[in-house]
Amino acid sequence: MKTIVAITGASGAIYARLTLERLLAASGVEQIAVICSDTALRVMEYEGESLPADPRIVLYGNDDLFAPPASGSAAFDNMIVVPSSVGTLGRVASGSAHTLIERAADVMLKERRRLVFVVRETPLSLIHLRNMTALTEAGAVILPASPSFYSRPDSIESLCMTVVERALAVAGVSSPHYEWRGI
Repeated sequence: MKTIVAITGASGAIYARLTLERLLAASGVEQIAVICSDTALRVMEYEGESLPADPRIVLYGNDDLFAPPASGSAAFDNMIVVPSSVGTLGRVASGSAHTLIERAADVMLKERRRLVFVVRETPLSLIHLRNMTALTEAGAVILPASPSFYSRPDSIESLCMTVVERALAVAGVSSPHYEWRGI
């Protein structure tokens, strides 16, 4: 499986790190294209997060529109935007692809491949909701970074992992995750 992880400037860099760590642990993940916005790199530094190092991770500049994720012929299986700013979401919803993150998301939509936006914003304006509706109608999945408590997480990292596990499952990545069994 070839996947794209796009990291925008929304707060919540822990979600990006955990997503990459879980992808690296998943069987069948051959390549991970990582694209970071300039603001994402500043947010990661501010929040004390860093990306894992692994030969399967290939970093691409957000200004590199000649990179493989910009083309459907590169055949990436899915893309997770984590965390996703509503600005990135809005530009993709409008079809305005000026960066590699936006173009790669546009490619996922046009090729009918799995695209997941882990949105980190609250409250949401009517404009945000309309952009989310447009992307949902186009085939994307909007997955707000709303952690669950069923698994009784014992740390912030465990709590954030509930969002990451859900995003990976929706993206079609086979990975261990909590399953609700009822009371």
